Amino acid sequence: MSDFITTLTTEFKRQANPEIAEAQKAYMRGQFEYFGLKTPTRRAIQKPFLVKAHLPKKEELNAMVKTLWTKPQRDYHYFAQELVFKYVKQFKKEDIALLENMISYNSWWDTVDYIAVKLMGSYFKQFPEQRTIYCNKWLQTDSIWLQRAALLFQLKYKTEMDTQLLSTSINTLLGTNEFYINKAIGWVLREYSRTNPEWVIAFVDKTKLSNLSKKEALRLLK
Repeated sequence: MSDFITTLTTEFKRQANPEIAEAQKAYMRGQFEYFGLKTPTRRAIQKPFLVKAHLPKKEELNAMVKTLWTKPQRDYHYFAQELVFKYVKQFKKEDIALLENMISYNSWWDTVDYIAVKLMGSYFKQFPEQRTIYCNKWLQTDSIWLQRAALLFQLKYKTEMDTQLLSTSINTLLGTNEFYINKAIGWVLREYSRTNPEWVIAFVDKTKLSNLSKKEALRLLK
C-alpha cells in the first residue's frame, strides 16, 4: 500500500503547478491544499493506477482510502473516491462505514456529491434494506453533508426512485436556511422531474419548500 501511494505522490508532484494550486485553493475558500493539477491532467496521471491489474486488493481498500483521505492535498481525495468507484460491484454491507467516513471528514460539496451519487447510490441499490436505517440516522445529525447525501444518493435512480423516502427526507429538513440542503432538495426534485413530472409538481404544490428549492425543482417544467 505504501509503495502505491508513494508512486502516486511522485507523479502528482512531478506535474504540480503552484499557480494553479493557489487558484484551486482560493476557489475552495482556502480549505484544502492542492498540487495544482487540472482535472484532465490528474486523471491522466491516475489512469495507470486505476487499471484493474494494478488495483489493490479489496481487503486493502478501507485502509488505503482512509490514509489518502487524511492527506492535505485535495487531489488525493479525488483519487480516493475514484478508486472506490472501481469496487462498487464488490461492495459488502459493511462498506457503508467507509462511505460515511468519507462524507464526514474533509467535507465539501465537490467530494460529497460524488460519494453520494456514484458510491452511495450504487451501495443502496445493492443493499436497499440499509436505506431507511442510514437516512434516518443522517437526517437526525447536525451534519449538513450527511443530510445532503441522504437527499442525493437517489439523484440518478429515475424509475427506481423511492418517493416515500425522498418525501420523508425532504420534509424532515424543511425550514432550514442552509444553502447546500435547499439546493440539494431542488436538485433531486428537478432531476426526478425528467422521469415523473406529475409527482414533482404535486409534491411541490403541497410542500412548503424554500424559494431556492422550489425554483430549482420546477426549472425544467416551465
